[in-house]
Amino acid sequence: MEKPATVEKLAAHLVTWIGERVAAGGGEGVVFGLSGGVDSAVVAALSQRAFPHQCLGLIMPCHSEPQDEEDAHLVAHHFGIATARVDLGDVYDGLVNELGLTCTDTPASRLACANIKPRLRMTSLYAFANLHNYRVLGTGNRSELAVGYFTKYGDGGCDLLPLGNLTKTQVRQLARHLDVPRPIIDKPPSAGLWAGQSDEGEMGLTYDELDGYLDGRQTAAAPAVEAMNAASAHKRELPPIAPLPED
Repeated sequence: MEKPATVEKLAAHLVTWIGERVAAGGGEGVVFGLSGGVDSAVVAALSQRAFPHQCLGLIMPCHSEPQDEEDAHLVAHHFGIATARVDLGDVYDGLVNELGLTCTDTPASRLACANIKPRLRMTSLYAFANLHNYRVLGTGNRSELAVGYFTKYGDGGCDLLPLGNLTKTQVRQLARHLDVPRPIIDKPPSAGLWAGQSDEGEMGLTYDELDGYLDGRQTAAAPAVEAMNAASAHKRELPPIAPLPED
């Protein structure tokens, strides 16, 4: 992807692919989460090209950093994308209270609470998809998928994954080609699950290390990546169906 012509070809291919897959399934447009991060910005840019008038970015703060919402609006304005805003804070608080979660007493409790947020966002995306006969576009990339850095039935719940074969490094290259605003490209990647949370800090790997392994450029990260890949295999598969007993 180093050569501009290659990146241009990739962008055109993904725009066509989105349009064809949505149309083939009877959809009339696309909806996606607009988080203020580079992955969602790239999906937004591709979506706007594929469906200029049937493209919706959903901004879904849930006790989120204000800067993330500002960045999401920056992307929407930059590409001329329609948005809707759904504040999930009260819904999240109510559900956490009903579940009796404290969210801070143990790592398991903290993780349970954190995963509620992307699952609420998935529910919201599909509500809008149902209303408009749109398809939900996920924003996950190859790097995240490889190590299971996504929430099962949360941000992993979608109809199409345009970036699923691109590493984070390649997503950034594509972002530059698509003219994603530079502050979005340069900001530290974060799922925004809690204050100060970062992708690399939670994974224990930098994207350079992870992508280097996936691209075959380095092997130092192999043990960590392969362990995370094995542990998260269930996230990338449909639920197993029990076979009937043999006669």
